[in-house]
Amino acid sequence: MLIRNCFITTFDSYEYCFIMINFEKFVLPNGLKVIVHKDTSTPIVAVNILYNVGSKDEHPDRTGFAHLFEHLMFGGSANIPKYDMPLQLTGGENNAFTNSDFTNYYLTLPKQNIETAFWLESDRMKELAFSEKSLNVQRNVVVEEFKQSYLNQPYGDVFLLLKPMAYKVHPYQWNTIGKDISHIQNASIRDVKDFFKKFYCPNNAIMVVAGDVDADQILKLSQKWFGPIPKGEHKLRKLPAEPIQNEHRSLTVERKVPQNAIYKAYHCCARSDNEFYTTDLISDILSNGRSSRLFRELVMEQKLFSEINASLTGDLDKGLMVVEGMLSEGITMEKAEKAILNELNKICIKQPHKSELEKVQNKIESTLVFSEINVLNKSMNLAFSELIGDASLINSEIDKYKKVTPAMIKKQANKIFKETNCSTLYYRRHK
Repeated sequence: MLIRNCFITTFDSYEYCFIMINFEKFVLPNGLKVIVHKDTSTPIVAVNILYNVGSKDEHPDRTGFAHLFEHLMFGGSANIPKYDMPLQLTGGENNAFTNSDFTNYYLTLPKQNIETAFWLESDRMKELAFSEKSLNVQRNVVVEEFKQSYLNQPYGDVFLLLKPMAYKVHPYQWNTIGKDISHIQNASIRDVKDFFKKFYCPNNAIMVVAGDVDADQILKLSQKWFGPIPKGEHKLRKLPAEPIQNEHRSLTVERKVPQNAIYKAYHCCARSDNEFYTTDLISDILSNGRSSRLFRELVMEQKLFSEINASLTGDLDKGLMVVEGMLSEGITMEKAEKAILNELNKICIKQPHKSELEKVQNKIESTLVFSEINVLNKSMNLAFSELIGDASLINSEIDKYKKVTPAMIKKQANKIFKETNCSTLYYRRHK
C-alpha cells in the first residue's frame, strides 16, 4: 500500500493509525474523471461511479426520476441484457443509492476480472436499454416502494411533510422518492430518455477504482471502454437559493402510530461549508451515544422520551439539522418541546467543556479511520470528496474536526437554534 504519512492518535485507551489515502487522477477527453487508489492488501477491487445528479435536479412536476434511474440502470444495456449475470459469474457484487445530490453505483470483484467492471459500466453509460417492459417493471417497483416505505409505514411520511415546510423554493422540498406517487406512475419513455441523455454522461461522472491496480492499467482500460463515449450536454445547475427563514413554521398531523413524536428542523450549512464540521460536532454533542446530552437528560433523567436524536441531512446545498424524539407515554407535546428547547438553549448560552468536545471529536476520528479500512469505502469517499471540491479532501477531514473549539460550538449553535429558523412537525397518535 502506498502511504504518504502515518499519524498515531490515542484516545479511549486505543491507538489508531491514520493512513493518508494516496491516489492518482486523470480526466479523459470526454470529461470523465478517473481516480485510482492502489491498495495491495486485498485481491478485491472496487469500482465506484458517481453521477452528479440527484433529486434536486428534477422538474417539480416530474420528481422521483433520479431514484427511478437507480433501478433502470440495472435493467440492461445495449449489449448486456442482464447486468447482474456476468458480474456474478466473475465473483462480483454490486449495488447503488440515490440522494438529493447525487447517484452512486458501486461494485466489487476479484482483481483478475476487473475488465468485466469496465465493460458493464461503460455499456450502460453509453446506451441504456430503454423499453416499455423495463420501464413498467421498474416503475411498479418504485411505486410499491413509495407505498410500503413512505405511505404505509409508521412515521414513513415524516420527511414528505417536514421538507416542504422547511423549503419553499429549493428542490430539497421533495424527497428522493419524489413528492407525489403519480409522477412515477405517469413517467414515459420520452421522459426517462431525456433524463438519461442530460445527466448520465461521462462529463457528469466520477469513477474511482481502488484495489491492487496500477494507474497505467486503469488509464488504458478507461480509454478503451469509456473513451469512445461522447461528451454529454450537461450544463451547470442554476438552482434557486432558499431564502432565510424568518418565522417559525409548524404542522400538526394525526396518524395511526404507537407513540406521539416531534420533529424540529433547523436550517444550517452546506456539506462543503467550513461550518459543517462545527455543526456536525454539535449534533454529536447532543445525541451521539448514551452519554450525549439529549439522551442523558431527556431519556434517562427526565424520562420524557423513549428515544431522541439530532442529525444533519449533510446536503451539498444548505441543509437541515433535525431533532426528533418519540414521546414517552403520558407526556404532553408542550412539555416535550419545552425540554428540547431548554437543552438547545444550554449549548447556546454556555460553550461545552473541552473534554466533552474532545470526546465527540475522538468518536468521529475513530469512525473516519475505520471507514478507510476496505477498498469499497475508500472508493466511495474519494468520489464524494472529488464531488465536493477535490479528492484530496479525504485526507483533511480529521484535521478539520480537530480544529473546532468550544467557542466555535457556542457561536454556531446560536446561529442555528433560533425559533424563526425552525420548522416543527407535531406527529400525534390517532386515538
